Amino acid sequence: MKIRYKKRHLNINLILGIIWLVWFFVFDFNKEEMNWTDYGWLVISIAYLSIYFYQRQNKYLTIENGIIKINSPFGKKLNLTEIKRIKKFAGDYILKTDKKELTINTQIIDPNSLAELNAELKKLNVEWN
Repeated sequence: MKIRYKKRHLNINLILGIIWLVWFFVFDFNKEEMNWTDYGWLVISIAYLSIYFYQRQNKYLTIENGIIKINSPFGKKLNLTEIKRIKKFAGDYILKTDKKELTINTQIIDPNSLAELNAELKKLNVEWN
């Protein structure tokens, strides 16, 4: 099961990437000489657009084969059977095991996917705080 980002979250990254790209082309190419620092706008644009396409392709969370994983380059993962407690704090879910902790930001999750996530977490039969 894949838990998707909100469309608004994805669209913000896309819009920011396009804005920085336009900024680079309009303002920097009108100069006679460009400094090496002027390419920073292009780097920022590429970063935002890369984040957009990565998040669109890989989604936020994956729950498969008894493992919950945050799909980021350095994302954490937990075995669902090892989860001892789920804490709801400031709209986030904090999944705790004996040794690890995984925080799920529910503010950026698509509402339909959030319902699926809630149903999956309720199946775990663990302590909720």
